[in-house]
Amino acid sequence: MKKILELCLRWRLLVFVGVALVVVMGVRSALRLPIDAVPDVTNVQVQVLTNVPALGPVDVERTVTFPIESAMSGIPDVEEIRSISRFGLSAVTIVFEEGTDLLRARQLVSERLVQAREELPAGVQPEMGPLSTGLGEVLQFEVRSDRMCASDAEDTDACHTPMELRSQLDWFIAVELRSVPGVVEVNSFGGELKTYEVEVIPDRLRALNVSLSQLYEALEQNNATAGGGYLVRAGEQLLVRGEGRVQTLEDIAEVIIDTREETGVPVRVRDVARVHFAPMLRQGAVTRDGRGEVVTGIVMMLIGANGREVVDAAKERLERLEPSLPEGVEIEIFYDRSELVDRTIRTVATNLAEGALFVVGVLFLLLGSFRGGMIVAAAIPFAMLVAFTAMEALGLSGNLMSLGAIDFGIVVDGSIIVVENAVVHLAAAARGQKRPLTYQEASKVVLGSTLDVRRAALFGEAIIVLVYVPLLTLAGIEGKMFKPMALTVLFALGGAFVASLTFVPVLVATFMRKHTEEKEPFLVRLLHRVYPRLLGGAMRHPRTVALVSLVALLLTAGLGSRMGAEFIPRLDEGALAVQILRLPSVSLEESVASSTRFERVLREFPEVTSVISKTGRAEIATDPMGVEISDVIITLRPPDEWETADTREGLIEAMSERLEERLPGQGYSFSQPIELRMAELISGSRSDVAITIYGDDLADLERMSLAVQAAVRQVPGAADVRGEQLAGLPTLEVTVDRAVAARYGVRVRDALDAIEAIGGRGVGQVYEGQVRYRMQVRLPAELRDDIDQLRMLPVSGAENVLVPLGQVASLDVVDSPASVSREAVRRRTIVEVNVRGRDLAGFVAEAQERIREDVQLSPGTVLDWGGQFENLQAATERLAIAVPLALTLIFVLLYMAFGDLKTSLLIYLNVPFAAVGGVVLLALRGMPFSISAAVGFIALFGIAVLNGVVLLTTVKKLRANGASAEEAAREGAESRLRAVVMTASVAALGFFPMALSSGAGAEVQRPLATVVIGGLVSATFLTLFVLPSLYAWLFKGPVAPGSDPDESSGERTAAPQEDPMEPEATHE
Repeated sequence: MKKILELCLRWRLLVFVGVALVVVMGVRSALRLPIDAVPDVTNVQVQVLTNVPALGPVDVERTVTFPIESAMSGIPDVEEIRSISRFGLSAVTIVFEEGTDLLRARQLVSERLVQAREELPAGVQPEMGPLSTGLGEVLQFEVRSDRMCASDAEDTDACHTPMELRSQLDWFIAVELRSVPGVVEVNSFGGELKTYEVEVIPDRLRALNVSLSQLYEALEQNNATAGGGYLVRAGEQLLVRGEGRVQTLEDIAEVIIDTREETGVPVRVRDVARVHFAPMLRQGAVTRDGRGEVVTGIVMMLIGANGREVVDAAKERLERLEPSLPEGVEIEIFYDRSELVDRTIRTVATNLAEGALFVVGVLFLLLGSFRGGMIVAAAIPFAMLVAFTAMEALGLSGNLMSLGAIDFGIVVDGSIIVVENAVVHLAAAARGQKRPLTYQEASKVVLGSTLDVRRAALFGEAIIVLVYVPLLTLAGIEGKMFKPMALTVLFALGGAFVASLTFVPVLVATFMRKHTEEKEPFLVRLLHRVYPRLLGGAMRHPRTVALVSLVALLLTAGLGSRMGAEFIPRLDEGALAVQILRLPSVSLEESVASSTRFERVLREFPEVTSVISKTGRAEIATDPMGVEISDVIITLRPPDEWETADTREGLIEAMSERLEERLPGQGYSFSQPIELRMAELISGSRSDVAITIYGDDLADLERMSLAVQAAVRQVPGAADVRGEQLAGLPTLEVTVDRAVAARYGVRVRDALDAIEAIGGRGVGQVYEGQVRYRMQVRLPAELRDDIDQLRMLPVSGAENVLVPLGQVASLDVVDSPASVSREAVRRRTIVEVNVRGRDLAGFVAEAQERIREDVQLSPGTVLDWGGQFENLQAATERLAIAVPLALTLIFVLLYMAFGDLKTSLLIYLNVPFAAVGGVVLLALRGMPFSISAAVGFIALFGIAVLNGVVLLTTVKKLRANGASAEEAAREGAESRLRAVVMTASVAALGFFPMALSSGAGAEVQRPLATVVIGGLVSATFLTLFVLPSLYAWLFKGPVAPGSDPDESSGERTAAPQEDPMEPEATHE
C-alpha cells in the first residue's frame, strides 16, 4: 500500500492520465449500458406453441400437449413443465433452472421436438415461442386509416378494409421492423387475415354430383410448380420449369373438378362455388377507445437487448415507413416502454444527484473546508464510472434496482478519512512556516497521514463489503432483482477505494498545501457545547439508560411482529392493465362488442387517455387466451392531473364500481402491463396469490375451485377473486356411425372432409409476388349457423353416390371443457386473488386458515400456494440464511479487531438498536416489511456497527493510557462526536431524496431508504449515549497490563494531534 501511494504521489501526471482513461471508459460504458425500468426477472423458459385449428381442448391435450410434454420430460436442468390446451391451441412452457443458457435450452427443446413430431397428428407443426422475455413487449402501435370502408359498403380503391390494413402490417411494416437490431418478432393482432376463399354451395354440389373430397383434390392438384432439370442447346444451358400455380380469383374459379364422360362437359370450381377474398377463422381481435376493431402490431425485443435503444430504432424505422404507406394510412403508437424507462431513470438520476449534493453539503458543514469537500466529492463520479464499466463488462443493465440503492455517503467514506486526516497533518506541518509547503513537502505529509488511517479504513470497508456479500446468495426473482444492486454497490465501493488510494491523496497534496490552519466549523462548535451536558446526564444513570434501551427493543419487537409483509412494493408503471372475464360460451363477436362498451365507460374518466382491448389470442399465441378473456391496457395522464382520485388504488376502486354498475355479469382484474406479463410468464398465473388445485377429474377440479373461491372471498383484502373456466364451452359434436357409413360405402375421412369445410379447409397457397395467402374451402355463413343445413352436407359414398352427412353421423350440441391446464404431468386449475389494502403475508395466513376450515379436499387432490406469495416465501427463506450469515461475519470481524468478547458484544448492540429506528420509521410511514426493506436492514447493520467501532477504538486507547472507564468513555465520546455525526449524517442524507421521492419507481426504493435513515438515527443515539454509559458501568475495573486496544483494532498508534482522525478510518 505504501509503495502504491509513493508512486502515485511521485508520478501525479500519470495518475491524472489514468483517471482520464477511467473516465473515458466509464462514460463509454455508461452510454452503452442497457437501460430499463426494472430488472428482467423472467425465468429461463422455452414456450412450445402448436396451432391445431380443428381440435377442442380435450383432443388438443390428448393428441398434442401430452406427446410434447412426454418428449420434454428428461431434458437436463428442467425445473417445471406446464401447459394449457385450448380450442385450436396447445401452449407448453418448459422452465429451466436459473443459470441455464437460454440458447442451449432452446437447442435441447428443439432436438426433442423432432422426436415429438412423430407422435403428433399429420400436418401439425409445433413451434418455439420468440426469443424474448416478460419485458419483451416494448412497443405497440395501431395501423389506422382515415378512409375506412363502411362495413356494409363495397371495397373500392378509395377506402381501406381491416383486411388490407392487416396485409400492410404483415407483409410490409412487420417485415421492415424485424430487420431492426434487437427486434426478435413483430406480433400482428387484430384485423382480418386475408384468404382466397372457395365458398362452396352444397345445392350445386348435389346437383352436379360433386363431393367435397373431389373439390379439395382438384384445387390441391391444380396449383403447383415443377422442375424439369435443364436442356443443352447450342452449348447453352436451358432450364426447364413447369408453372401451374393459380394467381388470381379467376384462375381458381376456372379449375376443372371433373369432366362428364357422357357429354364431355367440364365441371369447374365456379359451377359449384363462389370464389372471393374472405377473412380466415380467427381466435382474437383488438378494439380501441370505443371505435370498434383495429389492427395492431406488438414489437418484441430480443432477450438482453437495450430496451430504450430498440424502441428508439423501431420508432425511427416506423417514421421512415410512413411515406411509403398507402394514402390515408398511418401508424399511431399507443404503448411505448421507453416512456416508463425514462421516467424511472429520471427518478434514479434525481435521487443520486440530490443525494450527492446532500453529502457534499454535510462535508462542507462538518469539515469546514471548501477545497476538501470538492476533493471528496470528486470520488463520487469516479466511483460511479468504475461501477458503469464493471456493469457493462458483466452484462448488467442500469435500472431502478441496480442503480437505485447506491448511497454516496457510504461510497465516499474512505476519501473523507484521507482528506480529513490530511487537513490536520498539513495544518500541523505548515504551522510556524512563513511560506506555503512545496508539493514535495506536502506529498510527504499526505503519505504519512494516509498510511496512518488507510489500514483502519480498509477494516471499515471490509465490513461494508461483507454486509453486501450475502445478497449475492439470493436466487430466483429476488436474486435477479437484488444481486445487480449488491454488485453495483460493491463496484462503486471498489472504485472509491481506488480513488482514496490514488488521485485523492494527489489532489490533497496539490490543492491543499496552502491551507495553513484548520478552523472548527460553527456546527461542530455547537455540537461540542451541547453534547457534553446531555452525555453527563446519561452517564450518571447507566441502569436507567439500560432499562429504557431494553424496553425500546421489546416494544419494537412487538411492533415488528404486527407489521405485515409483501414481496416487493408495486412499481407504478403509469398505465393500468385489466383482464375482463366472461362466460366461456361467449362468441368473439359478442366479446368484441362487450370490450367496446367497456372502453366507452372507461373513457368517461378524465384520467384516461386511451383504452386498448385485446380479446382472445394473436397469431403468435405467446399468451394463450380464449375469446372469453380480454387484456386491456389503459394509458393514463400524469398523477398530478387526476381528478377522480389521488392514488392508483382509489382510481381502480372508482373504475371497478362504475364497471360493476354499468356492465354487470363480467369479471374484472386490475394490474399493470409489465407486472401482468411477468407474473403470467413466471408462474402461469397473473395475480398476487395463486391457489393451484391438482387433480385428474375436471368436474372435481371445478367443484373444488368454486369452494376455494367462496372461502377466499370472505377474507378481508381479497379482490378480483376468479378461477379458470373449466367447463361451459358449447360444442357441436359430429360423431360418425361406422356401421351406417360402411353400409353407404362412406369412409370416415370423407365425412371428416365435410366437417372441415365448416371452419375452412386449407387447400394450398396463392402467391402475390413474395407475399403468400392461404387458399381455403368453406361453407357460406348462412349454412354454417344452421345445423339442419349441415346435416344435408353431401359426403362421397360408394360409386360416386352422394350421401347427406346426417345419414352417416349424429350432430349434437354438448357441453365440453373450455381449457385444460397441466403442471408436473397432472391436470390443475388455478384460483387467482389480488390483495388490496393489506399486506400479502397476513392475507395468505388468514386465507389458508379459512380454506382449512371451509373446504373439504377430495381424495387425490393437492392444494398449492403460489403467485407473488410464493416469491415472498422463497425470498424470506433465503434471507433467513443470508441475514444471520452477514451478522455473524460482522461479529467475527469485530472480535478479530478488538480481541475482546465484551467489547465486541457492546459494539454489536448497534445491530438491534439500528433495527429499532428502521422498524419504527417503517411503521410511522405505514409501510409493511418487504424484500426492499430487508435489503435496507442488511446495508444498515454494516453502517451502524461502524459507529460503535469509531467510538470504542478511541475509548480503548484512552484506557490503555491509564484513564478510568468513566473518563475514557466521556473523553472518547466527546472526541469522536464529529466522526460519529459525520458518518451517520452523510450515510442518512445520501438516502434522504430516495426516501421522500415520489417519481416513477420510487415505491421500490422508499422502504430501503426509510429503514437506513430510521436505523441510523437510533444507532447514532445508541453510540453517543448508551455505549459510553454502559462502557463506564461494565468496565469499572483497572485495565489489564499489556493490553493494546490500538493494535487489536488494526490501527497504528498516532501522534496526539493525529489521534482524533484515526478511528474515522473505520466509520464507513
